[in-house]
Amino acid sequence: MSTRAAAPTRREQILSEAARLFAARGFHGVGVDEIGAAVGISGPGLYRHFAGKDAMLAELLVGISERLLTGGRHRVAEAAGDPARVLSSLVDGHIDFALDDRALITLHDRELDRLREADRKLVRQLQRQYVELWVEVVRELHPQVAEAEVRVAVHAVFGLLNSTPHLAALGREAVESLLRRLVHGAFGALSA
Repeated sequence: MSTRAAAPTRREQILSEAARLFAARGFHGVGVDEIGAAVGISGPGLYRHFAGKDAMLAELLVGISERLLTGGRHRVAEAAGDPARVLSSLVDGHIDFALDDRALITLHDRELDRLREADRKLVRQLQRQYVELWVEVVRELHPQVAEAEVRVAVHAVFGLLNSTPHLAALGREAVESLLRRLVHGAFGALSA
């Protein structure tokens, strides 16, 4: 049995390059010809895969929100019954996202308002559900803390974790370790 990951599809390649280019130069600063050139096809060839740049942006931002929520639910189910283990798993999963998908964090920060209203609402809905996973787990660990305070703490932790596009390069292991300590310290402060 091979442990090698499957090669990305053409569609995945296009999305990856679109995310990188949009994050680097902004949605309006990138044309379909540039995205096509980055994956070795003509700009018009992209229309076999996507209706246009707007569709790419929507798939990127809705897709990452869906992936975070699905992954979070899986982690909660996997470690059910042990809130400390669930929280550690959620933290590890979000750290992986934050370090592996920095371009998507930048893209979300800069371009979310460019989505059609229905797509933007879907992203927000998925994000709220993801936040609720975290709030429930943190409340289990800190039942004496008001829900509003826990919610603020969760959002603050997301701010910390999603700051990775702005971090100086320390090396992945060092950044992972530092982020893990900072996040657990932040949640630990709820009981202080």
